Amino acid sequence: MTIAPTITVRRVTTTRSGGFSAPPYDSFNLGDHVGDDPAAVRRNRDRLAEGIGLPPERLVWMEQIHGRTVEIVDGPRAEPVPATDALVTTVPGLALVVLTADCVPILLSDDEAGVIAAVHAGRIGARIGIVPRVLEAMVSVGARLDRVGALLGPAASGRQYEVPAAMRADVEAHLPGSATTTVRGTPGLDLRAGISRQLTEAGVRAIAVDPRCTIEDHTLFSHRRGAPTGRIGGVIWMEAAA
Repeated sequence: MTIAPTITVRRVTTTRSGGFSAPPYDSFNLGDHVGDDPAAVRRNRDRLAEGIGLPPERLVWMEQIHGRTVEIVDGPRAEPVPATDALVTTVPGLALVVLTADCVPILLSDDEAGVIAAVHAGRIGARIGIVPRVLEAMVSVGARLDRVGALLGPAASGRQYEVPAAMRADVEAHLPGSATTTVRGTPGLDLRAGISRQLTEAGVRAIAVDPRCTIEDHTLFSHRRGAPTGRIGGVIWMEAAA
């Protein structure tokens, strides 16, 4: 009798400490597009790979553009996947990385089917439907929505994410549940609340939300709190054990 391998899904969210970058990117900046020393970023990415127990070439990165393009990957990529904001794979030992500094990093998995995804969902991407697109891609390679689990990582909270009233109304019209009022009594957005509602309405049952606000928490990078700055990483991968 042949026994199918058991899949274990791993998720990691980094902070800004423990790396090699100098201020204002201090110190564990993983973004190679923010003006940091490329050598420092490379060392930080190598340290991340070492920390999760994979060779650096097994980490797949994205050229994130605040769009709704999803790429299904079946192996390592020598360069970041161009012009995409979500990655999907069924390949164990291949880590998908999303970079953020206020936007919402979403890590998705159907553990039974062996399908995972990493998603960059900022205000624009969430508004134009990156989440439904990535769910469609996951289903196309074998996932089932009622088995999908989601982790929404650290992001700008509704307490702090201040926007013009017209922008709040526009995002709410496209992503219901995201409109809020900040601690200053001004119009705000809680993208994680809107995305959580969207996932629930799509049939996703298991949704976890990291409560940390990138604007408030100085152990994390925040573009709104102070730019230029670095990027934290959300990483998801599968380990196969016989």
